[in-house]
Order: sequence, then structure tokens, then C-alpha cells
Amino acid sequence: MNKEIQLQELGLKDYKETWDYQETLFKEVLDIKIKNRREQAGLQTPNHFLFVEHPHVYTLGKSGDISNLLLNEEQLTEKGATFYKINRGGDITYHGPGQIVGYPILDLENFFTDIHKYLRFLEEMVILTLAEYGVKATRSDGETGVWLDVGTPFARKICAMGVRASRWVTMHGFALNVNADLGYFDNIIPCGIKGKAVTSLQVELGVKEINASEVKEKLLKHFKTLFEAEFIK
Repeated sequence: MNKEIQLQELGLKDYKETWDYQETLFKEVLDIKIKNRREQAGLQTPNHFLFVEHPHVYTLGKSGDISNLLLNEEQLTEKGATFYKINRGGDITYHGPGQIVGYPILDLENFFTDIHKYLRFLEEMVILTLAEYGVKATRSDGETGVWLDVGTPFARKICAMGVRASRWVTMHGFALNVNADLGYFDNIIPCGIKGKAVTSLQVELGVKEINASEVKEKLLKHFKTLFEAEFIK
């Protein structure tokens, strides 16, 4: 079992370009697994964790409803945004500057073979990170991601999640609103859930800007503990 994870900081990068890169890494891991099973090669499978920030983009999961995007093609162009229908779970979401996006590409057989546990660990990583800033976050039953004030009229989502897994290899991941422009969420029904707002760490703390590098360090610290992993660069 290989619990080392190759960490990559991609900076600001086009969504489609990053998606293609994810697919390349995802296929490399799958190919090794297939070779091991066919040839009993005994090769270790690698794990990757990508941090990235995207230009304004809306993405729709494979089971999502296009009607949850409230813009037409011309309006998307006016907003300087793009749109992609992709192969993760979940409905529609937004990515953009000021958001920390993480894509763990893991062979879960190196850790545990339970996709629900995987999602709960991703949520827990975010919940523990937000707690360090004095923000009490939690889960919402039946709604993947991380929320604030669940069960009240003020429920709001601060982190969206959607993953794809095949042969226990994962891709896609989470998007945590840190300094994001929340106005872009007005153009969708986030995650297909009507009547619930979105928020950011910046808004919750009432400050001008959050140090994103510091947030990433905290996320990685909690990920490392939860998954009993080691990060390498």
C-alpha cells in the first residue's frame, strides 16, 4: 500500500486543461491497476493531489439538470464564464478566482475501499479547517458538501464536492469558497438545491481577504491525519 501523495500546485489554470490533466493521471493509475491484475506485476499505484484555481466556469455533473444553469450561451460570454458537462457526481456548481479547488486522484485501495467514507473524510477535512478560523461547519443530511447553520432559515453552503471513482481510483474533488465572488452563484441553482444560499470564509469572518496559502496548509494537515498519508512534492 502506497500512502505517499504527490502534491501539485497548479495555480490559475483553465478548467478543461485541468480536467484533461486529471484524466491523464487517472488513466495512468488505472492502467497500473489493470496491469497488476492481469500480470500480477505487483507495481505500486501512485496518488496525486492537485490544488488549482479556475477562471469563471460552471460545471454540471453527469446526473445534473441543465435547467439549473440560469444563463444562455450569450450571457455566459458576457459574464466571462465557460460551461462544461462533466463526468463527476452531483449537479451544477461554480468555480472561480478566490476559491480553493482540490482534486485528489487516489487509489483508495492504498487507504480504504469505501467511497462514502472517502466523501465524509473530505468533508471532515474542511470542517476541521474551518473550525481553526472559529467557523462552525457541518454536514447536511443527503447533501454532500459542507454547510453552515443547517436546519435553520440561514443554511448556506461553503464547500461543494463531487467525485468520480472507477476501480477505487478517484478524481474531481472539492471547491471551498475562501475569497470567491459569490455573485456568480446567482446564475445557477447551486447543486440543484433551491432556497439555500452560499457563503465564503471571507464573508463569514468579515475580513477583506483570507490568506489562501494558509488555508491550504490547514486542509493538507487534516487530510494527512485523516488518511494517514504523507505528501511529497
